[in-house]
Amino acid sequence: MRTWAGILCVQAVWAHDPITTKLTWSKEISRVVYARCLTCHRPNGSAFSLATYDEARPWAKGIRDEVLNRRMPPWDPVKGVGDFRGDASLSLPELDLIVNWVEGGAPEGEPAYLPQLPRVFNGMQPETAQPGDVRGSSTLTSARILRAIRPSGPAEVAALLPGGEVRRLLWIRKFHKQWNRTYWLRTPERLPRGTQLIVTGDPVTIFW
Repeated sequence: MRTWAGILCVQAVWAHDPITTKLTWSKEISRVVYARCLTCHRPNGSAFSLATYDEARPWAKGIRDEVLNRRMPPWDPVKGVGDFRGDASLSLPELDLIVNWVEGGAPEGEPAYLPQLPRVFNGMQPETAQPGDVRGSSTLTSARILRAIRPSGPAEVAALLPGGEVRRLLWIRKFHKQWNRTYWLRTPERLPRGTQLIVTGDPVTIFW
Protein backbone atom coordinates (compact mmCIF):
# COMPACT_ATOMS: atom_id res chain seq x y z
CA MET A 1 0.00 0.00 0.00
CA ARG A 2 1.50 3.28 -0.97
CA THR A 3 1.46 6.28 1.31
CA TRP A 4 0.77 9.85 0.23
CA ALA A 5 4.22 11.13 1.18
CA GLY A 6 5.47 13.21 -1.72
CA ILE A 7 1.96 13.35 -3.21
CA LEU A 8 0.01 15.40 -0.73
CA CYS A 9 1.10 18.88 0.20
CA VAL A 10 0.67 19.41 3.93
CA GLN A 11 -0.75 22.80 4.72
CA ALA A 12 1.40 24.08 7.56
CA VAL A 13 -0.90 27.01 8.33
CA TRP A 14 -4.60 26.20 8.26
CA ALA A 15 -6.14 27.70 11.37
CA HIS A 16 -7.17 30.87 9.53
CA ASP A 17 -9.03 29.25 6.62
CA PRO A 18 -12.49 30.85 6.37
CA ILE A 19 -15.33 28.54 7.47
CA THR A 20 -18.18 28.50 4.95
CA THR A 21 -19.76 25.09 5.61
CA LYS A 22 -21.88 23.49 8.30
CA LEU A 23 -20.22 20.12 7.66
CA THR A 24 -17.79 19.18 10.43
CA TRP A 25 -15.21 16.53 11.18
CA SER A 26 -17.03 15.53 14.37
CA LYS A 27 -20.43 14.91 12.79
CA GLU A 28 -20.07 13.90 9.15
CA ILE A 29 -16.47 13.55 7.99
CA SER A 30 -15.07 11.36 10.77
CA ARG A 31 -17.75 8.77 9.99
CA VAL A 32 -16.68 8.56 6.36
CA VAL A 33 -13.00 8.39 7.27
CA TYR A 34 -13.57 5.73 9.93
CA ALA A 35 -15.55 3.59 7.50
CA ARG A 36 -13.33 4.00 4.42
CA CYS A 37 -9.81 4.95 5.44
CA LEU A 38 -8.74 3.43 8.77
CA THR A 39 -7.88 0.03 7.33
CA CYS A 40 -4.56 1.68 6.40
CA HIS A 41 -4.64 5.19 7.91
CA ARG A 42 -4.64 4.38 11.62
CA PRO A 43 -2.11 4.37 14.45
CA ASN A 44 0.47 1.68 13.63
CA GLY A 45 -1.22 1.13 10.26
CA SER A 46 0.44 0.89 6.85
CA ALA A 47 0.03 4.64 6.21
CA PHE A 48 -0.02 7.80 8.30
CA SER A 49 -2.92 8.10 10.72
CA LEU A 50 -6.15 9.99 9.95
CA ALA A 51 -7.86 8.83 13.12
CA THR A 52 -8.20 12.27 14.72
CA TYR A 53 -9.03 15.76 13.54
CA ASP A 54 -5.55 17.03 14.43
CA GLU A 55 -4.01 14.25 12.33
CA ALA A 56 -6.36 14.64 9.37
CA ARG A 57 -6.74 18.41 9.12
CA PRO A 58 -3.25 19.23 7.78
CA TRP A 59 -3.89 16.80 4.91
CA ALA A 60 -7.36 18.12 4.04
CA LYS A 61 -6.63 19.56 0.59
CA GLY A 62 -4.53 16.56 -0.36
CA ILE A 63 -7.31 14.23 0.76
CA ARG A 64 -9.76 16.15 -1.44
CA ASP A 65 -7.48 15.83 -4.47
CA GLU A 66 -6.82 12.13 -3.93
CA VAL A 67 -10.48 11.18 -3.56
CA LEU A 68 -11.55 13.34 -6.51
CA ASN A 69 -9.05 11.49 -8.70
CA ARG A 70 -10.22 8.15 -7.26
CA ARG A 71 -6.71 7.30 -6.12
CA MET A 72 -7.90 6.92 -2.55
CA PRO A 73 -9.31 4.84 -0.98
CA PRO A 74 -7.57 2.18 -3.10
CA TRP A 75 -10.22 0.14 -4.92
CA ASP A 76 -9.83 -1.07 -8.51
CA PRO A 77 -13.31 -2.39 -9.50
CA VAL A 78 -15.43 -0.01 -11.55
CA LYS A 79 -18.51 1.16 -9.68
CA GLY A 80 -21.77 -0.38 -10.82
CA VAL A 81 -20.26 -3.73 -11.90
CA GLY A 82 -20.43 -6.33 -9.16
CA ASP A 83 -21.26 -5.91 -5.47
CA PHE A 84 -18.43 -6.82 -3.13
CA ARG A 85 -17.95 -7.07 0.60
CA GLY A 86 -15.40 -4.68 2.05
CA ASP A 87 -15.92 -2.13 -0.74
CA ALA A 88 -13.72 0.77 0.37
CA SER A 89 -14.58 3.09 -2.52
CA LEU A 90 -16.43 6.30 -1.80
CA SER A 91 -20.02 6.78 -2.90
CA LEU A 92 -20.85 10.04 -4.65
CA PRO A 93 -22.57 11.44 -1.52
CA GLU A 94 -19.48 10.60 0.55
CA LEU A 95 -17.24 12.20 -2.05
CA ASP A 96 -19.38 15.35 -1.99
CA LEU A 97 -19.20 15.50 1.81
CA ILE A 98 -15.41 15.46 1.82
CA VAL A 99 -15.04 17.97 -1.02
CA ASN A 100 -17.57 20.40 0.48
CA TRP A 101 -16.02 20.08 3.93
CA VAL A 102 -12.52 20.83 2.64
CA GLU A 103 -13.60 23.71 0.42
CA GLY A 104 -15.65 25.11 3.30
CA GLY A 105 -12.61 25.42 5.55
CA ALA A 106 -12.57 21.89 7.06
CA PRO A 107 -13.98 22.78 10.50
CA GLU A 108 -13.73 20.42 13.47
CA GLY A 109 -17.13 20.94 15.07
CA GLU A 110 -18.10 19.79 18.54
CA PRO A 111 -15.99 16.79 19.68
CA ALA A 112 -18.95 15.46 21.67
CA TYR A 113 -20.49 14.31 18.37
CA LEU A 114 -17.51 12.09 17.45
CA PRO A 115 -18.31 8.40 16.96
CA GLN A 116 -16.20 5.77 18.69
CA LEU A 117 -13.12 4.60 16.83
CA PRO A 118 -13.80 1.20 15.28
CA ARG A 119 -12.05 -1.72 16.94
CA VAL A 120 -11.92 -3.79 13.75
CA PHE A 121 -10.42 -2.02 10.75
CA ASN A 122 -10.90 -4.79 8.20
CA GLY A 123 -14.03 -6.84 8.51
CA MET A 124 -13.05 -9.32 5.80
CA GLN A 125 -12.72 -12.82 7.20
CA PRO A 126 -10.77 -15.55 5.40
CA GLU A 127 -13.01 -18.10 3.76
CA THR A 128 -12.52 -21.55 2.33
CA ALA A 129 -13.33 -21.85 -1.35
CA GLN A 130 -12.14 -23.83 -4.36
CA PRO A 131 -10.06 -21.74 -6.77
CA GLY A 132 -9.95 -22.17 -10.53
CA ASP A 133 -8.23 -20.07 -13.19
CA VAL A 134 -10.26 -18.76 -16.13
CA ARG A 135 -8.82 -17.27 -19.32
CA GLY A 136 -11.03 -16.35 -22.27
CA SER A 137 -14.19 -18.36 -21.71
CA SER A 138 -15.27 -21.50 -19.93
CA THR A 139 -18.60 -23.34 -19.90
CA LEU A 140 -19.88 -24.86 -16.66
CA THR A 141 -20.63 -28.56 -16.87
CA SER A 142 -22.58 -28.43 -13.59
CA ALA A 143 -24.30 -25.78 -11.48
CA ARG A 144 -21.85 -23.80 -9.35
CA ILE A 145 -21.90 -21.03 -6.76
CA LEU A 146 -19.43 -18.26 -7.55
CA ARG A 147 -18.11 -16.71 -4.34
CA ALA A 148 -15.12 -14.55 -5.25
CA ILE A 149 -12.84 -13.34 -8.05
CA ARG A 150 -9.15 -12.45 -7.93
CA PRO A 151 -7.79 -10.63 -11.02
CA SER A 152 -4.20 -10.72 -12.24
CA GLY A 153 -4.51 -7.55 -14.33
CA PRO A 154 -7.10 -5.44 -16.17
CA ALA A 155 -10.11 -7.63 -16.93
CA GLU A 156 -13.87 -7.83 -17.40
CA VAL A 157 -15.71 -10.88 -16.10
CA ALA A 158 -19.26 -11.76 -17.11
CA ALA A 159 -21.54 -14.79 -16.96
CA LEU A 160 -23.72 -15.66 -19.96
CA LEU A 161 -26.57 -17.80 -18.66
CA PRO A 162 -28.18 -20.51 -20.81
CA GLY A 163 -31.30 -18.38 -21.31
CA GLY A 164 -29.28 -15.47 -22.70
CA GLU A 165 -29.10 -13.31 -19.55
CA VAL A 166 -25.74 -11.59 -19.03
CA ARG A 167 -24.49 -10.90 -15.51
CA ARG A 168 -21.53 -8.56 -15.30
CA LEU A 169 -19.44 -9.69 -12.35
CA LEU A 170 -16.27 -7.59 -12.25
CA TRP A 171 -14.55 -4.86 -14.28
CA ILE A 172 -10.99 -3.82 -13.52
CA ARG A 173 -10.15 -1.00 -15.90
CA LYS A 174 -7.03 0.30 -14.13
CA PHE A 175 -5.15 -2.44 -12.29
CA HIS A 176 -2.80 -1.66 -9.40
CA LYS A 177 -0.78 -4.68 -8.30
CA GLN A 178 -0.12 -3.20 -4.87
CA TRP A 179 -3.87 -2.86 -4.23
CA ASN A 180 -4.92 -6.22 -5.59
CA ARG A 181 -7.04 -8.55 -3.51
CA THR A 182 -9.66 -11.25 -3.76
CA TYR A 183 -13.08 -9.68 -4.29
CA TRP A 184 -15.74 -11.58 -2.34
CA LEU A 185 -19.26 -11.14 -3.68
CA ARG A 186 -21.69 -9.74 -1.15
CA THR A 187 -24.22 -12.30 -2.40
CA PRO A 188 -22.68 -15.38 -4.09
CA GLU A 189 -23.84 -15.92 -7.68
CA ARG A 190 -25.70 -19.17 -8.37
CA LEU A 191 -24.80 -20.14 -11.92
CA PRO A 192 -26.67 -23.00 -13.65
CA ARG A 193 -25.11 -25.70 -15.78
CA GLY A 194 -24.29 -24.41 -19.25
CA THR A 195 -23.36 -20.91 -18.05
CA GLN A 196 -20.47 -19.47 -20.02
CA LEU A 197 -17.93 -17.50 -18.01
CA ILE A 198 -16.34 -14.86 -20.23
CA VAL A 199 -13.09 -13.13 -19.26
CA THR A 200 -11.88 -10.25 -21.41
CA GLY A 201 -8.34 -9.20 -20.58
CA ASP A 202 -5.96 -10.89 -18.16
CA PRO A 203 -6.91 -14.25 -16.60
CA VAL A 204 -8.68 -14.34 -13.25
CA THR A 205 -9.00 -16.84 -10.45
CA ILE A 206 -12.56 -17.80 -9.61
CA PHE A 207 -13.44 -19.09 -6.14
CA TRP A 208 -16.36 -21.51 -5.89
